[in-house]
Amino acid sequence: MNLHDIARKKRDNPKKILDEILFRWSPRSMTGQRMAEDDLLSLFEAARWAPSAFNNQPWRFYYALRDSDRFHDLLGLLVEKNRQWCVNAACLMIVVSKKTYDHNGRPMRSHAYDTGAAWMALAIEGIRRGYVVHGMAGFDDEAATRYLALTDEYQVNVMAAVGQPAPGVEAEAVSQRKEIDEIAISL
Repeated sequence: MNLHDIARKKRDNPKKILDEILFRWSPRSMTGQRMAEDDLLSLFEAARWAPSAFNNQPWRFYYALRDSDRFHDLLGLLVEKNRQWCVNAACLMIVVSKKTYDHNGRPMRSHAYDTGAAWMALAIEGIRRGYVVHGMAGFDDEAATRYLALTDEYQVNVMAAVGQPAPGVEAEAVSQRKEIDEIAISL
C-alpha cells in the first residue's frame, strides 16, 4: 500500500513541488508489526542532515521500539485519544531540542525551528519508505521532561509514532492546507 498514492487522490500539485513533500501526510492506522531498528536508524540518518544554525544540530530523538518497557512508558505519556491508536505503532519517540549552542552555551533562538527541519526530513524519509509517520502534540510534555530527566537546557517539542500502515488507512482523511495567500504575506 503506497501512502503517496492515497494522498495523490486528494491533493493537486499545480506548482509542481516534490512529491515527497506534497504527498506526506499523517495517517493513524498501523499494523502493530515490529520495525527493525536499522530501518528506524535510516530515518534518523535523514534527520541528521537537516540544516541548523552554526551546524549545532539541537535535535534529540528519544525512542522506544514496540514491546519494550520503554514503549509502554511512552504510551503512558500520551492523551487517551492518541494512546488508542499509538498502541499499534512500531516505535514511539519524543522529539526534543537543545536550547543553547554547543560552542558557546548561549541561547539558541532557532532550536525548535531547526528541530522542526530535522523532524520533517525524518517524516519525509519515513513515508518514502512506506511507513506511517505521525507527529503529535497530544501528550504530557511536563511528564515527558521528567521521564527523560531533562535539564532546563532542553525543550520537549512533540511526540511521534512510526509503523507499518494497516488495511483501512485508505479510509482516513488526507488533510488539506491553507491557501498560499494565507501563509505567505507580501510586504
